[in-house]
Amino acid sequence: GGQAQEEAGQARTPAACPAERAVVLIANRLIRPGSEHALAGWLESDWVCDSQGRRLVPCWKQRGRVKVDHRQLDRWYRTLDRLSKAKEALEVELYTRLRDLFSLKVDLVLYDITSTYFEGAGPAGLAFNGYSRDGKDQNVQVVVGVVMAGGWPIAHHVFAGNTVDVSTVQKVVKDLRERFGLGRVIFVGDRGMVSKANLESLVAEGQGYLVGLKRRGNPQVDGWLLKVKEDRWVECPGGINTRERKEPLRTRVQEIDSDRPGLRVFVIDSQERREYEQAQRTKCMDRVLEKLQGLKKRVDAGKLKGAEQIGAAAARTLGKHHGQRYYGWRVVEGRFEFFQDEAKLAVEKRLEGKYVIATSEKSFDLLEAVSAYKQLAEVERGFRSLKDVIAMRPIWHHSEARVKGHIFVAALALLLERLLERRLKEAGVDLSAREALLAAQTIRHVRFEVAGQVRTGVTAGSAQARQVLRALGIQELRPPTPPKGQEEAV
Repeated sequence: GGQAQEEAGQARTPAACPAERAVVLIANRLIRPGSEHALAGWLESDWVCDSQGRRLVPCWKQRGRVKVDHRQLDRWYRTLDRLSKAKEALEVELYTRLRDLFSLKVDLVLYDITSTYFEGAGPAGLAFNGYSRDGKDQNVQVVVGVVMAGGWPIAHHVFAGNTVDVSTVQKVVKDLRERFGLGRVIFVGDRGMVSKANLESLVAEGQGYLVGLKRRGNPQVDGWLLKVKEDRWVECPGGINTRERKEPLRTRVQEIDSDRPGLRVFVIDSQERREYEQAQRTKCMDRVLEKLQGLKKRVDAGKLKGAEQIGAAAARTLGKHHGQRYYGWRVVEGRFEFFQDEAKLAVEKRLEGKYVIATSEKSFDLLEAVSAYKQLAEVERGFRSLKDVIAMRPIWHHSEARVKGHIFVAALALLLERLLERRLKEAGVDLSAREALLAAQTIRHVRFEVAGQVRTGVTAGSAQARQVLRALGIQELRPPTPPKGQEEAV
């Protein structure tokens, strides 16, 4: 009887519409990210309402390990299905709004790839083992490509987990042209996106490119580095962190003759990166040297015999801490000898602190090229936010549509986070988006009784919360008054 009454009560409680459930999913991803199961706990502790002022409430019902009523979970899952189906049209509509609101002029398109892993099997056809950026090689994954323009994430693509980065570029550029109606753009990507076919395809279609090049194992890049002249460096202006240092770190750039028509090559020298890479090299060389000395002692003591056995041990030793970049070895009359390989070491020293970028654009000057390439750091920052703050990983879903819906919710949350950052900056509020959201949690919906009458109200929150509200232009905090008898929704 009790169960029947509970189910009848749930049936009478109106359900929020799909669009409003989508807003709740995105808000939850920003404020307290978790699974659709965890969403119910958030609705219990935080006051969330629909456009009519009806509070969304969780429906608790234990079934096995699941504590949330399956009908409410199904509504959230169907919302993901709807979002997945509408993704392409919604991205175009959002891009149009951004373009009109912020006079967005798309000339540089930044693109990079990350991966996110599954707990469980994931959907067939999408979830595969591949190169994991999360260090979860044992888990199946999907690959996610994010497109940014003018600092805004305008599109994303979900690929099978075993997709190679370089194979996605032409599809993404075609999508920008056909779906977003973009004319000529300059494609900015990192070394994982570079292939001869990709660059030739971009040029053939009238597009431009600015790409980072793979440094190691690339004789062409090493040849260009040999052309660097100390008297040709041009100083790059430093960012705020650099300017605040007593001894600012230098970033320099110079253009190198590529010996190839239509290809311009820039070498960037970063003092900060050089100091880091030199410290890493010293640490690695010390560790490998210790291991090589230990190996020599074992051979001298007769614990390892024969060139094949000694060679296998040497290969294992040099395979750790990049030892093969710095040392060589030989076996002479049963004795193991190792030495510092000066030729290899010279190559490493030339690479330290250096980025090499290539472009098809004649109009770029040195500083413009560096500035454009540095914008890729914004995509990296977006990835960090998606993964760590918005918690896109791990994925638990088994349906392809729901996996894509889950990733779309995270992408929309990232867009809102960027919009919040923009509004805070315009208002001169020195808070990050994450700090602003934490401050906003001091704004509470309260219920109290006065002279026998139950009333509700909203607290003003902390001083920082009020700053955030002013930055967003929010003056009215009270939610709409819900229809009588419909104070809650599910």
